[in-house]
Amino acid sequence: MSGLPVQVPACLALVLAGCSPALNWRSVPVPDGAITITLPCKPDHATRTVELAGVPAEMSMTGCDADGATFAVSHLLLADPAQMGAALTHWRAAVLANLGPGAAAQAVDAPYAPAGVLPVPQSVRTTVQGQRPDGKAVTAQALWFARALGPQVRLYHAVVYAPTPRPEAADTFFAGLALQ
Repeated sequence: MSGLPVQVPACLALVLAGCSPALNWRSVPVPDGAITITLPCKPDHATRTVELAGVPAEMSMTGCDADGATFAVSHLLLADPAQMGAALTHWRAAVLANLGPGAAAQAVDAPYAPAGVLPVPQSVRTTVQGQRPDGKAVTAQALWFARALGPQVRLYHAVVYAPTPRPEAADTFFAGLALQ
């Protein structure tokens, strides 16, 4: 590897860490969500009606399980764009509540504002330790964000659930979210 800067091999090793043989990354268009996602396995799709900030909404999810982790992206069209902040806050709180008592208090948030995402305070990347319903430990690395589509607003939630933190896999997954 002569001639390569010292940083190149280190960066290559970091990138390859998120590309283990068990993670076969592929681009998956989600036309009804106006997004393309990158998943490490063949996706499943589901749609159901949920209550978000007191209003019923049809939520669609695309996701899969690979190498002991679950990767998923959910999205929904918000009926009232003025409720965007409240709806994102409610969605985050509901996910954290499912991770057990105390999960919300120990969640670590960072702003999430890539190109195309509405710059609202509720657009965050969160990492939190919690418990699955069966009592087993789980780490959630998650995003919540919104975008405008004409006069409408679509909300998104992307998450990696794993028994231990998987930052390289989460970074690869989140970097593969492409708004259309």
